[in-house]
Amino acid sequence: MTTTARAATASPGPIILFDAECVLCSANARFVLERDHAARFRLAAMQGEVGRSLYRRHGMDPSDPATLLVVEGDRMRRDSDAILHIYATLGFPWSLARVFRIVPAALRDPVYRFVARNRYRLFGRRATCWIAPERFRDRIL
Repeated sequence: MTTTARAATASPGPIILFDAECVLCSANARFVLERDHAARFRLAAMQGEVGRSLYRRHGMDPSDPATLLVVEGDRMRRDSDAILHIYATLGFPWSLARVFRIVPAALRDPVYRFVARNRYRLFGRRATCWIAPERFRDRIL
């Protein structure tokens, strides 16, 4: 792991690893930044140094981003568990999404993976990576 990635994971708070070329993923990243008033989450693009390093650390290929990840210390959440954790952490009304935890991951994850596999076709792909607005740059790794 690079020094930059090591320093990023040493800091407190969960890191959301997302595909900054995906229109849906970028919109979700902005949504989270705008609603995370306590500034709990930091974000890292899978295409960046920190994102690639963390993706590899958790046994995934950063050149084939198949899922959004939430990394907090040594714990990693992926697929629908990652999404539900993010929204549960944002507070009311977004935390109401935790009700979907009653649906077993074996049923939730195939739906998540279908959207993830088809995200470029369904929502589009950016020619360049999304860049966060200036006011959120301190939360981007």
